[in-house]
Amino acid sequence: MTHPLRAPAFRLLFIGRTVSAVGDAVVPVALALAVVRATGSAAALALVLGCAMLPRLLLLPVGGVVADRYNARRVAIATDLTRCATQLAVGVELLGAAPSLTHIAAASALTGAASAFALPTRSPLVAGTVEAAGRQRANALLGVTANTSRLAGPALAGLLVWAAGPGWAFVIDGASFALSALLLAATRVRHVPAPRRSVRADLALGWQEVGSRDWYWTSLLAHGVWNGAAAVLLTMGPLVAVDRLGGEGVWVLLQQGGAVGLVAGSLLAGRLRPPRPVLAANLGLASYAAPLLLLALAAPAPAVIAAYCLAMTALGFLNPVWETVVQDQFPPQVLARVTSYDWLVSLAATPLGYALAPLAAQAWGTPAPLTAAAALVALACVGTAAVPGVRRIAWPAPAPQPRPEVAGARP
Repeated sequence: MTHPLRAPAFRLLFIGRTVSAVGDAVVPVALALAVVRATGSAAALALVLGCAMLPRLLLLPVGGVVADRYNARRVAIATDLTRCATQLAVGVELLGAAPSLTHIAAASALTGAASAFALPTRSPLVAGTVEAAGRQRANALLGVTANTSRLAGPALAGLLVWAAGPGWAFVIDGASFALSALLLAATRVRHVPAPRRSVRADLALGWQEVGSRDWYWTSLLAHGVWNGAAAVLLTMGPLVAVDRLGGEGVWVLLQQGGAVGLVAGSLLAGRLRPPRPVLAANLGLASYAAPLLLLALAAPAPAVIAAYCLAMTALGFLNPVWETVVQDQFPPQVLARVTSYDWLVSLAATPLGYALAPLAAQAWGTPAPLTAAAALVALACVGTAAVPGVRRIAWPAPAPQPRPEVAGARP
């Protein structure tokens, strides 16, 4: 099988996505520090983050329709250029003497809206540049670079903020989107156009495709529960680490261990092909119950860190495997729409976990939301094994190779 990086189209896509991933990895830390420096208010930071999240959630299904209806490459170029402009605007604002919270929030809202159209293009771009046999490795490669960027991003952001100020992190991110758009413009992507219908009919057809596959919608529910549980851990984990496990350094080590696990899982996904990929990946996600439960029990820090690293390895393995199966199982003309619903379920569960965890902790104590999240994520992910489609989905059979012709031989 030819390595996907030998294909010029995927090579350009890979370089562009890698560059933009590195740029994006420095922004969360830089944004938090910039807003705190400018306002000294956690509420202001929550406002800016909410301005990005709300339009992303509202527009994701529409983004899927647009990416299916038009060439995903063109949509991705437009969103890269939009995010280039917004990130450069924030960078210039922060480099000024008196940055405006209103301007930063407005740019964040535009960035969130652009990401709603960008996220559904990922699967069509891979499917349009890589043949079916190489997609698992291609998705794994993209996962490795994205997760490696997440591992290095906080340190790079801290260095940039210390050396030049947070504004330059946004300037670099804007430049990375510009380079990504330039590389996409030179990339040839196969596109199967969807028949023209109303937006409402397109949305309904995408939802019908989701609902017609029991393995897909039940897995989406499990993945949504996982994201809600992850929000609980990210909300309550720092408090447990600081108060009961040894301090802030434990939380930093836990996060770095998780980032290492993500990279390791992505590397494994490029090499392992379990015969029932969705079943294996979903069962692996159930391991996230372990760090949640260990945090609830205030177990020794090394045990919590090791469990979290293992759980994030399972996530790093799932993402490329899941994307490959989805690209194989859905027609290309609906791929962006079903992917948009996937993102919608995943993202919508996150703020729910953020909101409910503190309320439950206030009512019943810190271990309560962590224990409940552990039980829910284990039940949801293991429960998918009861779904016939989850147990049945296998890798597609390899395409038959033509036999070489032999001179003088009869057919």
